[in-house]
Amino acid sequence: MPVNEDCRHYVRRAADAHDVTERCKLDANEPLPFACPEGCLFYETRGIDTAGWQV
Repeated sequence: MPVNEDCRHYVRRAADAHDVTERCKLDANEPLPFACPEGCLFYETRGIDTAGWQV
């Protein structure tokens, strides 16, 4: 199953090159391996104001 990286509820954090965390803010994902459910009811496109920013 793919991951909807353009969903506003998808979060990906990297502490370093080896420690990456992916999660859904609503816990609507499949846990291991991380994947968004097909046709997720909670999918919302990410707003242009948050797309592409790295913190």
